[in-house]
Amino acid sequence: MEPLSDIINGLPNFCGLETLVEETMARSLPAFLGRTSVDLSRLESSFGIALHMHQPLIPAGGPDFKTAAIISNLQYMMENQHIHDNHNAPIFAQCYARMADFIKELVDEGKNPRVMLDYSGNLFYGLRQMGRGDILEKFQKVMSQEPYSRCIEWLGTMWSHAVASSTPPADIKLHVQAWQQHFASLFGWDALARVRGFSPPEMHLPIHPDVCYEYIKTLKTCGFRWLMVQEHTIENLDGSRIRKPHLPHLLVARNSQGDEVSMIALVKTRGSDTKLVGQMQPYYEAKGLSRQEFGGRMVPPFVLQIGDGENGGVMMNEFPAAYKTVMRQIGNSGTVCLGGSEYLELLESEGINLEKAAFPVQPVGQKRIWDRVPHPNPEAVRRAISDLEREDRSFHLDMGSWTNDRSWVKGYEGVLSSMEQLSVLFHQKIDQRTDIDKRSPAYQRALFYLLVSQTSCYRYWGQGIWTDYGLEICRRGIEFIEREF
Repeated sequence: MEPLSDIINGLPNFCGLETLVEETMARSLPAFLGRTSVDLSRLESSFGIALHMHQPLIPAGGPDFKTAAIISNLQYMMENQHIHDNHNAPIFAQCYARMADFIKELVDEGKNPRVMLDYSGNLFYGLRQMGRGDILEKFQKVMSQEPYSRCIEWLGTMWSHAVASSTPPADIKLHVQAWQQHFASLFGWDALARVRGFSPPEMHLPIHPDVCYEYIKTLKTCGFRWLMVQEHTIENLDGSRIRKPHLPHLLVARNSQGDEVSMIALVKTRGSDTKLVGQMQPYYEAKGLSRQEFGGRMVPPFVLQIGDGENGGVMMNEFPAAYKTVMRQIGNSGTVCLGGSEYLELLESEGINLEKAAFPVQPVGQKRIWDRVPHPNPEAVRRAISDLEREDRSFHLDMGSWTNDRSWVKGYEGVLSSMEQLSVLFHQKIDQRTDIDKRSPAYQRALFYLLVSQTSCYRYWGQGIWTDYGLEICRRGIEFIEREF
């Protein structure tokens, strides 16, 4: 297939090739097994680190809020370094590029480094738009060459870093496939075929049975094999806490009709402290572990952590030395660093059936729902949830993320209402039509407004300028769709 441009009509190349995306993600060949230098039989334990990178897109490219161009927040920071902590913008940009340099440096030394990367579509587009294509080109170079490319595992995510529970369900697949096509336009179709794991924005797992079911069903439909979950967002099917967080689990999502879909889950332990990654805690934890029984075999456990790749003093300043020190200590035996897909493929190469061996779990709190609904049906589930929320104020369906004290819905009704209005309009006037050309500039811009409006940053901070950003993008999207369609 011919190489793609990642920018078309001044907008991201993220729609119109959905069939090619689906065909690419359906490839069944292993992504890492034939390229890995690791022999599972020589391992006692393993660990993986993932770096999440994101910058929202905001209407700040000009003095008039109503007409300002939508630009990367990183560009705004660069141009306004005298405001707040915007002086961090240059080091943020370095952080977005440096893993490509670290991997090449370490591999050239004969080392065996690994890293998983989660970059939002907003960030990909914003870097190109602001003239920092050099960052993307660093990764294009290492991704096109062995042995460097096998050391980096990219994780899929929602294009605009949208949180599932506060995103209209019909839009989740749009986000996922937009990220996939945008990624392919940057790194090629073969690179996309190796993207097997999914990194949920804010580590959020929907708790509502119907929302979680549709979410996991969408991820599987889009070709993902596994997803990362936060330890405290899942429970065993009997409601108890998981006991072996360093081995694969099977997330079972059942909806109010009783339909089920399941997906392999790798568990991120502990909370959201970026110091866990910044100081390479997973390595030191893994060193204290030994083989555990899984699927009738004794296998190395996998300690997994993800953190912001640029945010905070530890990540900006301490992580590079800590990462390189660890990667220079490890070899191909004992305790090693792996990507999530590499780990799972190594287990499968030992004859382990992951679907049968993985420990079944469900979103936390669902046991309490199912205890009241012996025979699933929508009304019984609705009533059970309503009764639980009335009886126990700590019971919520929208708080399963890196922290259990943040709701992604309550307090954001204003912006969520506008998001919902834009989404309904998009599907009524555009997505339900069979004559729409998804490669057309008009569709591309309408989708851009829709996806950008759902960025989690517009809800994370509650009220103020970030909510205003979200409302303004919704206004532009609604106005554009009503005028053009």
